[in-house]
Amino acid sequence: MTKILLLEDDTILSQEILTFLKSKNFECDAVYNGDIFFRQIHKKPYGLYLLDINVPGMHGLEVCQKIRDTDRVSPILMLTAYGELQDKLDAFRNGADDYLVKPFHIEELYIRILALLRRSSIPQESEQTIRILDLEINVSEMKVTRNHQPIELTPKEYQLLLLLAKAKGRTLSKQTIAEQIWDIHFDTNLNTIEVYINFLRKKVDKEHAQKLIHTRPGYGYYLQAD
Repeated sequence: MTKILLLEDDTILSQEILTFLKSKNFECDAVYNGDIFFRQIHKKPYGLYLLDINVPGMHGLEVCQKIRDTDRVSPILMLTAYGELQDKLDAFRNGADDYLVKPFHIEELYIRILALLRRSSIPQESEQTIRILDLEINVSEMKVTRNHQPIELTPKEYQLLLLLAKAKGRTLSKQTIAEQIWDIHFDTNLNTIEVYINFLRKKVDKEHAQKLIHTRPGYGYYLQAD
């Protein structure tokens, strides 16, 4: 069973989450401070992280980003009272996989954890490298280059780019992208997809005359060397 590490400074909520997850046979530890968090992960390996944002010590978004410096695979779910769209985008930009606004139902937390673990357990596909013009996606290492220059992407940006690349030029609707990348439980305005497409364009296309990421008005987006 996956080991879960919770960063939460509300002692009552922390204990409620610990008790519930242990009842579901998860091994779960909790810390209240962002600095202590990293001392804890050096004691034992964890496979999923639950992070509050406004905590003592290192801020939850900084913790998320620091995890992603060394671990691009383990799911990260933010638990926070900040519910504005910009707050969510900041979290995803720093490497979060999902975002749950307080107060929440404990059963919804459980459902989201299962969804994240299900997606993270999908085995790597046999296709190891995808090339489109001078864009190269190394699937096994989750690395992206264009014209041999590395492109640093957040996990969500990488997943979106990979989804578009695997579509092989087919147009994907916003709804399809939301369901594939954020799962059916992600409560986003579909404008979030536009924001992420813009993130990708700035990183993948901005410095190149040949654009790869395209919009088909009224239908969605596709990746192709036109």
